Amino acid sequence: MTTVTVILDTPLTRGETTITSIELRKPDSGALRGTNLQDLIQLDVNALAKVLPRISTPTLTEADVFRLDPADLIQLGSEFAGFLAPKAALAQARSLSE
Repeated sequence: MTTVTVILDTPLTRGETTITSIELRKPDSGALRGTNLQDLIQLDVNALAKVLPRISTPTLTEADVFRLDPADLIQLGSEFAGFLAPKAALAQARSLSE
């Protein structure tokens, strides 16, 4: 999976635009620059505020990330964390849930 769409529980308003969903694409290593991988895995808000604008459509700003409803931030962070998991770990998790 290289993209995922997250439907926001609380739409984000930017000017006259209302954002109801955000598409995240799987980051390459360059999108992670300037962050600590451990912080990203722990869903640190400051680390996510650096990376989410680089991989989101519509493009979020850092300010947008800080204004997100906490439930939406957790949704986006969880989907982002899924991009970091190795394929073997994802396959194993799927087989355990069946």
